[in-house]
Amino acid sequence: MKFGLDRLRQEKKLHQQLIGHRLALLGHPASVDEDLRHALDVVAGIPDLELVAAFGPQHGLRGDKQDNMIESPEFLDPIHKIPVFSLYGDARRPTQAMMESFDVLLVDLQDLGCRIYTYITTLRYLLEACAKHKKKIWVLDRPNPIGRPVEGLLLKPGWESFVGAGELPMRHGLTIGELSRWFVDKYGLSVDLTVIEMEGWAPLRAPGFGWPLNERVWINPSPNAPNLSMARCYPGTVMLEGTRLSEGRGTTRPLEIFGAPDVSAKMLIERMQRIAPDWMMGCTLRSCWFEPTFHKYAGQLCEGVQIHVDDPSGYDHLQFRPWRLMCLVFKALKSLNAGYPMWRDFEYEYERDRLAIDLINGSSIMREWVENDAATMGDMESLALLDEQSWLNERRPYLIYE
Repeated sequence: MKFGLDRLRQEKKLHQQLIGHRLALLGHPASVDEDLRHALDVVAGIPDLELVAAFGPQHGLRGDKQDNMIESPEFLDPIHKIPVFSLYGDARRPTQAMMESFDVLLVDLQDLGCRIYTYITTLRYLLEACAKHKKKIWVLDRPNPIGRPVEGLLLKPGWESFVGAGELPMRHGLTIGELSRWFVDKYGLSVDLTVIEMEGWAPLRAPGFGWPLNERVWINPSPNAPNLSMARCYPGTVMLEGTRLSEGRGTTRPLEIFGAPDVSAKMLIERMQRIAPDWMMGCTLRSCWFEPTFHKYAGQLCEGVQIHVDDPSGYDHLQFRPWRLMCLVFKALKSLNAGYPMWRDFEYEYERDRLAIDLINGSSIMREWVENDAATMGDMESLALLDEQSWLNERRPYLIYE
């Protein structure tokens, strides 16, 4: 198969459309072609094209920053001698000076298919900036590695943030090219957008179900996204960032394991089975121990759970629902200990006025459901199904690939 970047490298008819324009590139470490050449080198190596600038999102163009809220500086690329502007530093949105430096912006970002992943927020901001400054934008499409399934509550109006790009469910099931077209229509952007579509992407094909296993290597799009298993779990385990539970940062399996020094994995799994066994389907849960080297509980032994989604006999792509699974974890913990200090109150993505768990979920609905002893699993299932069906209908016109 071919990603958008592969087509840009190979097709002269695409080159001809860019000749005479000053080009900028938005990319990160996973922005590579089929030969593992970075997009910066690919574009700079195409004859007659003029690459004048680059942009780096959260974690940087080179993936230099490990955790959230660690900013990346601007710098001069030592090879291509062009400025690399940071969109996770002094600015989240491009400045006028940045926008004046180019004519066409090329976007080559590997997304994870989850609303909270900030690359799609940066994509929306750049679409808006290109509309305002009358710049062209080309999105070089890439796979959604977790495929087409949809899950979670829709972000509610007024809850937009840097981890909430728009009224999307937690797991949206679109590629960045498809999502770009949705952003343009949803927010009425008058922008010259071109999506360079992939060739041969089959999101329903096993065993990858979105990621072309055995065709393309996995390169971390961010430091704590080390493999496809993490990507599959992420629409659920990302909520752990807003809790006192460790999400496994500081271990070799971040966002696949979770726990804390005061958690009994055996009791937790048993309570989950009792409350909603159907929310645990499609994966295998294993109790484990881990000691983070940094982040929450650094140097402390934690008891917890690993979510296994890489076993062909135990993983079911359509039945695995990570958002529901983690909602169940929170509900079960509260059932075991009503006073368990679940939520972290801290500055999250530069916001202090709203709890991180609410920013992550795009409203306070999930947290209030967990805290309400009278709220049932059926209550949340009904709310989620309504939002999921609404999104399935809304996204249908934007699907490019069968």
